[in-house]
Amino acid sequence: MSRIAETFKKLQSQKKQALIPFVTAGDPAPAMTVPIMRALVSAGADILELGVPFSDPMADGPTIQRSSERALKHNVGLKDVLGFVREFRTSDTTTPVVLMGYANPIEAMGYVTFAASAQSAGVDGVLVVDYPPEESKDLVGLLKKCGIDSIFLLSPTSEEGRIEQVGRMASGYIYYVSLKGVTGAANIDLKEVGAKLPLIRSHIKLPIGVGFGIRDAQTAKAIASISDAVVIGSRLVQEIESSQPDQLIGNLSTLVGGIRRAMDER
Repeated sequence: MSRIAETFKKLQSQKKQALIPFVTAGDPAPAMTVPIMRALVSAGADILELGVPFSDPMADGPTIQRSSERALKHNVGLKDVLGFVREFRTSDTTTPVVLMGYANPIEAMGYVTFAASAQSAGVDGVLVVDYPPEESKDLVGLLKKCGIDSIFLLSPTSEEGRIEQVGRMASGYIYYVSLKGVTGAANIDLKEVGAKLPLIRSHIKLPIGVGFGIRDAQTAKAIASISDAVVIGSRLVQEIESSQPDQLIGNLSTLVGGIRRAMDER
């Protein structure tokens, strides 16, 4: 059983939902990435999504775009990101790490090299934003052989046929994009999310994480009541962007800790 599956099984036995924070690797500086990852886990994160910096992150709003720009100024690339995961694994062998990014850096490295390197580093899942399932077969197959889950996005506009297609290929969990548009674009319509999830669950038995637009503890709590996981990214990246270096870790820990406590309230 993968680390991701084990994490969801454990949380289910505790009647809890997973908290999945997203940060961009290399933001605000390469030396901060692993300390941030460790702080997020200490504050209550169950799974980490680590963004691979990219020059044209088309699904990301301006906040996460700027985080990629800051990381790229430090020349952080896919090899560096794998290095961060490898360093994180020296002290944490249980928290799943998912790489989230775009196809270009993976294609530049090569599927075979990427899959083997990700396995060696301790990566548990990969989400390629601009790979639809019909273009993912080769990569998914290689990742599966390496014990790495392939995570796919679904959205409010996903039709039943696409949901079934994703269900045949996905593993780990499903990332449900709660908004039409880019990350951090608007407020979540909880009724709309609540209406879509049963359709997804009728075709896919994997846990469903909901993200895009979750900006505070109460929204996270509401989403946790209807999903299996809460994914929060733009709000954390915003905190990184606005914090002084000596206060960054403390501010992130406070924010994530508050979200964790709200999600755990009965």
